[in-house]
Amino acid sequence: MRSDPLTGGRSAARGAISIRNVTKVYDPDGAQVMAVDDCSMEIAPGEVCMIVGPSGCGKTTLLNAIAGFHSITHGEILLDGVTLCGPKKPLADQGSDRIVVFQNGALFPWKTLAENVAYGPMVQGRWSKAECIERARTALKEAGLNGVADKYPGEVSSGMARRAEIVRALINEPKVLLLDEPYRAMDALTKSIMHEALLEMYDRTKVTIYFITHDLEEAIFLGDRVYVMTTRPCQVKKIIDVKLPRPRDYTILTSEPFRLLVEEANEAVHEEAIKAFQAGEREMA
Repeated sequence: MRSDPLTGGRSAARGAISIRNVTKVYDPDGAQVMAVDDCSMEIAPGEVCMIVGPSGCGKTTLLNAIAGFHSITHGEILLDGVTLCGPKKPLADQGSDRIVVFQNGALFPWKTLAENVAYGPMVQGRWSKAECIERARTALKEAGLNGVADKYPGEVSSGMARRAEIVRALINEPKVLLLDEPYRAMDALTKSIMHEALLEMYDRTKVTIYFITHDLEEAIFLGDRVYVMTTRPCQVKKIIDVKLPRPRDYTILTSEPFRLLVEEANEAVHEEAIKAFQAGEREMA
């Protein structure tokens, strides 16, 4: 019996992220700009970790450091106890164990959805070309994209394309899925469908998810924990444990526990948004 195309039959817990006293200083034109200051986080294997905070506070800087796109200045980041970057290695190696889905779509427009999903395993030589395509078709079908495997990204809706992009990431069996506001430009109805699709895939894979968002309801609905970050330089202001049962569906949005958690997150983020606005006014003065 063939294993799930998104999980490969794996069951061992993996994907623990340790961010320890990380500082990141940018130096444009010789001016020291501190984006992250002595930031520490512990993300458990299989946790859905939601990151919220004011625009420009340094959320994406941390994601890029985990992915290996940006170096860090001080501290260290570990994945399953192994150092990704630290004092002797400021820039992490990029790898298929950490896959990023950005705000803007990154599907190859000249490839069908099935070919896009199959691309990673084909390049890695994990299976034959025929088996890669077959697994891609199965994964798309199980993600609710039956009947569109042979269509090109420009021939399907933005929601379908984004769902295919996440399937493409998961078929590589990453330890960590890094999501940088993937649903930011979507309307409310499409976003709600995408939330349910992501939760369905998460319930099957239990991949660790590091998800940046400005949508507080999205953060509470999807997350196990919500990290509220300070205005720049980025630090952890508050950790909100989301003790809502899984699997989740949209009936939970009208519950009192959900409303109270959103209010708690909103209060913490609002304080930092005011600080960010005031800091911007001072810089312009």
